[in-house]
Amino acid sequence: MVKKDTAVESKGKAADTQVAEQGFNVGTFLQGTKEELGKVVWPSRQQLISESAAVILMVSLSATLIYLVDRLFGWISGQVF
Repeated sequence: MVKKDTAVESKGKAADTQVAEQGFNVGTFLQGTKEELGKVVWPSRQQLISESAAVILMVSLSATLIYLVDRLFGWISGQVF
């Protein structure tokens, strides 16, 4: 297994060296970006709506909890000082 990992590392280093020698190419970058976006599994509309609602709900609950704890500490410090 060590030889396999070493082979992968040497391929990665060779590719990095080749990229470094060529410099940055906008066309290659955009082509690679398009290929990677083609591999993405996009959520359905229903998944998007339900997960967005869950995020909004959790953020609202967290903000409310932080607000209440802040008010509690403010009230306690007002009683002490």
